[in-house]
Amino acid sequence: MNRSKERHTFQAENYIKRCEETGEEPSEDYLATYEGAKARDLAKEADEQWRENNLEYDLRSTEWICNKAKASDAYAQNIYAALCNQDWQKNEVWLLLKGETYSCSWRYAGGIVADMREQGDYIDWYCSGIKGDNDSHGDGFVPESTVTEEICEDFFKLGWIPVDAE
Repeated sequence: MNRSKERHTFQAENYIKRCEETGEEPSEDYLATYEGAKARDLAKEADEQWRENNLEYDLRSTEWICNKAKASDAYAQNIYAALCNQDWQKNEVWLLLKGETYSCSWRYAGGIVADMREQGDYIDWYCSGIKGDNDSHGDGFVPESTVTEEICEDFFKLGWIPVDAE
């Protein structure tokens, strides 16, 4: 499963910089919270139950979609946007009947994309769709909660469908 070596570093690195600027010594306890987050992620990801019906796992463990995200910033951002403010369901009858869905926060979505690309942290993608409506900058980026046709088709290949907002 793809993982970024820089995950959980953005906030810690900026905390250290702020401490350097003010001449303070960084708190080891505070920095340990980020190391703890890494350890919790590794433990969670090793759990077979976590992997079941989990869009994050399917995205990060599917080579072809990770390769597409690595090859194109726009495609990676479109994955991020599709995860924001959007529920997804596994396209399986029993799960559809049970109404089980997958969703995540904007920050978490940014972290998924960083992990898929095996570089960076959530902040590289967080709020990346706020530039404007429907690619007004010509970079292929779309607003958060936008599900492009390509992303919809690719998620469908992974067995996931968007839940229509009512």
